[in-house]
Amino acid sequence: MLSDGIYDSGRNELLQRFADDISPNPGRWLAYYTAARHEKAVAKHFEFRSVSCFLPLVRSPRLWKNGVRAQVDQPLFPGYVFARLDPKLYYKGLSIPGVLSVVGPNRNPALLEDEEIECLRTGLAERNSRPHPFLAVGEKARITTGAFAGKTGIVIRELANMRVVLTVEAIMKSFSVEVDAGELEMAS
Repeated sequence: MLSDGIYDSGRNELLQRFADDISPNPGRWLAYYTAARHEKAVAKHFEFRSVSCFLPLVRSPRLWKNGVRAQVDQPLFPGYVFARLDPKLYYKGLSIPGVLSVVGPNRNPALLEDEEIECLRTGLAERNSRPHPFLAVGEKARITTGAFAGKTGIVIRELANMRVVLTVEAIMKSFSVEVDAGELEMAS
């Protein structure tokens, strides 16, 4: 059995080698596809390796088999984690346990804009959001106020509430946010 000092030294050396490969360039946001229900573990691995990552979470009620009700944080986009890496070094993210592939055409990573990730970060805290199936058709509207101002999505109505379904095209995933009718304008 190895002593703690030798184990930590080896681990730190591996981490340093990984960090040396990716640290000179802050990179671009990439989407990684993960194994089912491995999003939180993958995000922790990225953070452990000092890679900026983003896992949008939403709080939702759950009822367990034993009748206990709880609020749990679930991924807004199940199966996806965003990480900031140099696109030329996207394969480094593939070495993370639980990562299956990088999202993009022909094995090339799809690059996400910083504004889109920042919009998600601020908007999810500001609005009531939840996952929604990907939609390609419907009435389009543009949100005029708040963190999602300028974003275009598809309007849906749920009982007394209006929601706009917004899409992250790079991963072909959608989510809906609650809005007031006065915050919308028709989009072309």
